[in-house]
Amino acid sequence: MSVWQSVRIAIRALRVNKLRSALTMLGIIIGVAAVIAMVGVGAGAQARVAEQIQSLGSNLIIARSGSVTAGGVRIGSGSQLTLTEDDALVAPRELESVQVAAPAVRDTDQVVYGNQNWSTVVYGVTADYLEARDWPLAAGRPIAPADVQGATKVALVGQTCAVTLFGDADPVGEIIRIKRIPFTVIGVLERKGQSTSGQDQDDTILIPLSTAKKKVLGVSRAGFRSVWAIYFKVRPGEDMTEAEAQIRVLLRERHNLRPQQPDDFSLRNLSNVLETQEESSRALTYLLAAIASVSLLVGGIGIMNIMLVSVTERTREIGLRMAVGARRGHILAQFLVEAITLSLIGGIIGIVLGLAGSHAVSYLAEWRTLIAPESIGLAFGFAAAVGIFFGFYPARKAARLDPIDALRYE
Repeated sequence: MSVWQSVRIAIRALRVNKLRSALTMLGIIIGVAAVIAMVGVGAGAQARVAEQIQSLGSNLIIARSGSVTAGGVRIGSGSQLTLTEDDALVAPRELESVQVAAPAVRDTDQVVYGNQNWSTVVYGVTADYLEARDWPLAAGRPIAPADVQGATKVALVGQTCAVTLFGDADPVGEIIRIKRIPFTVIGVLERKGQSTSGQDQDDTILIPLSTAKKKVLGVSRAGFRSVWAIYFKVRPGEDMTEAEAQIRVLLRERHNLRPQQPDDFSLRNLSNVLETQEESSRALTYLLAAIASVSLLVGGIGIMNIMLVSVTERTREIGLRMAVGARRGHILAQFLVEAITLSLIGGIIGIVLGLAGSHAVSYLAEWRTLIAPESIGLAFGFAAAVGIFFGFYPARKAARLDPIDALRYE
């Protein structure tokens, strides 16, 4: 008997008890749909994390002013501005791995335009800041070295600030006030989105570093050459871990720190952050898939249960087929094909429901989902494997029935 004949017999047998077959497939349907939906949610989370890391800037290492020890008391991290503009100037010259180093200071200030006002983060930056952060402009021009040297009162606005203060109007050329000081908007930044900590990166305004120190923050707060952070952009192809080690050695030498002294700064390697976040998201995806796979196992048990009942109900039929020449292999194949058919039909329906569920989660929860063809193939293959595994025992039991006893069964 060919496989196609076995499939036709299996489908005919399943159609005799449609409701029972549908209920049997329900576990497989739920399992496959859950696996596809959960893997899609996990993959979407991984992609979201990767995008957030990349939005901070590619090949980026951030150095921030750290803690200092005064009179035996260790003051908290970031309480002192231990980094300087000179640290940033020296790094690209002494370290081949560093492409640019952009120092920055920051403050939270009230910004006013006409009758609109908005509290936002104001960064004082150099001309290299946009290159270090891989941050293009949507309109206007960037901050130039001449702006930093001359402490000009110009500003770049993020998308959130632009919409809040100007609405649909073009901000370029308009005058805003930061601490009552007028600044001319020379450009609008492209949208960056949220950072890994959930901060809106577009809710910001960039002004020249010298202008921030002299006219906004004040020298007494920012220090003459001190900065809040330095953004090191590492050249493509360079090892990020090695570059981080080189930057640490350079900063310790410049700050005259002895070997036993702790760093007075902190380094954040975004490639390590990305790897950690991806590992966490991957573990979450595996966990969700494992939980969803339990439904497939439950569905497999349901298939075994129904197939055992079917063997019992069709004992006389089995005996009759054996009496007219059917071999044990034919009986085994028939019941095994029935179990696999149940699994595959359930798998196909589950795939459809899983794709629909993923789109529903993406639409209703506004959560990005990514469905990879591999996950669909894996779920479908697992469904077929469940049918083979849990259908083999009932099929084997049917094939081993004694024809005479089977014909006598009532």
